[in-house]
Amino acid sequence: MPGHELSGVVAELGYGTTGLSVGQRVFGLAHWTQDGSLAEYTAVEARNLAPLPADVDHTAAAALPISGLTAWQALFDHGRLTAGQTVLVHGVAGGVGSIAVQLAREAGARVIGTGRAGDRGTAVGLGVDAFVDLQADRLEGVGEVDLVLDVIGGEVQERSAPLVRAGGTLVTIASPPEVRPRDGRAVFFVVEPDRARLADLVQRLRDGRLKPIVGEVRALAEAPAAFAPGRHARGKTIIRVMEGG
Repeated sequence: MPGHELSGVVAELGYGTTGLSVGQRVFGLAHWTQDGSLAEYTAVEARNLAPLPADVDHTAAAALPISGLTAWQALFDHGRLTAGQTVLVHGVAGGVGSIAVQLAREAGARVIGTGRAGDRGTAVGLGVDAFVDLQADRLEGVGEVDLVLDVIGGEVQERSAPLVRAGGTLVTIASPPEVRPRDGRAVFFVVEPDRARLADLVQRLRDGRLKPIVGEVRALAEAPAAFAPGRHARGKTIIRVMEGG
């Protein structure tokens, strides 16, 4: 859902807030029940924000919080991915998938990415070891994997579970799994705020080790069209609420 991530400047502090200052550049995510980042001003818990270095622009920073934290928590906190293992990443050209590929490759894993035919170039550019066109290729042909990162759910999730080898994990953010690997785990989770991890992710961006894919940058008035049901956009759609932001 849109309206959770943001990057901007602290305009005011609530009573008792520590660790931030007015005028400071920050990025992070709003509470799941709050949304509200598609606005000129929004109230966010301080713990959900991390300092944004001056050499990182707001567009890149706004594309990082949920996708970056979700990818990290899926791969390492829940999926326990280690070097030498194989991970199947669905939606490889999307916000979560594209970051997951980069993090998994840096960790020394073999990465198989899936998507539509038009996503192949993006997937190859990210460095996947293999790409599966879900509309034309046989998913079952990838063989056994240690970890599946599912962002799609439904039939794709069902077809992925049998691919998980013994002791492996299917991690999904789409919906609670109705099928499970025969000799493995199935985990459904909702991303958690993590200021320290946000700081780590933005440092990776500064080092050139991580690059979120920004698909579109639109004005606030264009937000309804940008997030219309059925649209397929590569990477993150960013809404700029103020000129120069």
